[in-house]
Amino acid sequence: MTLAGLSGMVLAGRGVPMPGKALLTLTCILAAAGGSAALNTVLDAGIDEKMPRLTRRIAALRALGRGNVAAAAVAAIAASLLFSALYLNVTTCLLLAAAAAGYAVLYTLVWKRHSPYGTIPGAVPGALPVLIGYAAVNPGLGMDGVLLFLILVLWQPPHFWALALHHQAEYHAAGVPVLPVAFGESYTKVLIFLYAGALLPLSMSLWALGYLSWRFGWAAFLLGAGFLAVFYRNTVATRRFGRAFAASIVYLTLLLLALLADILVR
Repeated sequence: MTLAGLSGMVLAGRGVPMPGKALLTLTCILAAAGGSAALNTVLDAGIDEKMPRLTRRIAALRALGRGNVAAAAVAAIAASLLFSALYLNVTTCLLLAAAAAGYAVLYTLVWKRHSPYGTIPGAVPGALPVLIGYAAVNPGLGMDGVLLFLILVLWQPPHFWALALHHQAEYHAAGVPVLPVAFGESYTKVLIFLYAGALLPLSMSLWALGYLSWRFGWAAFLLGAGFLAVFYRNTVATRRFGRAFAASIVYLTLLLLALLADILVR
């Protein structure tokens, strides 16, 4: 989240942001994201108890107490919104509010529980840190920031669906209608590759439209091609879904680092 926010700031300002503003913005992003995740844990406790991979999360929630966790989560989100409104700008504050509400309320209570496609709109709050960082520097939200935001929106469904494939038995037991549970592995893999394939030209558009240099263009091409190859190897040729999930994190991290290097290293 903070790397995405920093990438948005650097893209908006075409350079290193002011240290004070960068620290405040990234702290607000971290507080809102952490608070939203904590609320998600409280609201999803009944589901998480049926999933063995989340036993440590449930143990932590019981040790701290649901009320304490919920209060700390709300306080973190409120502090994030207050400080962004006072010391950044209204656009940044509104985007932070949209990200927190979108994840902790809409995704957690509505989209994930009622639709196999819930992760698609659920990708929006997860991608908003890019625009939050961008808006902290330039509230006008240029097209380059929107493109980077869309890259993260496209990245998240295959990232999550790889995890859902890896733990589909647990999701089924918990009654969560994720895509592999609702429609099976084959259909899920088709959608994974449609999204992953669309990432390649979309990521290269930042170079093609002149926002970044040919160095980023080559990096986006190589990373996108590698992303597709790794996903094919680990979801089609084999069923190593956990590796595909980990590879998606590596892909996004390297893509954002390539963006930062393209702007900051001259």
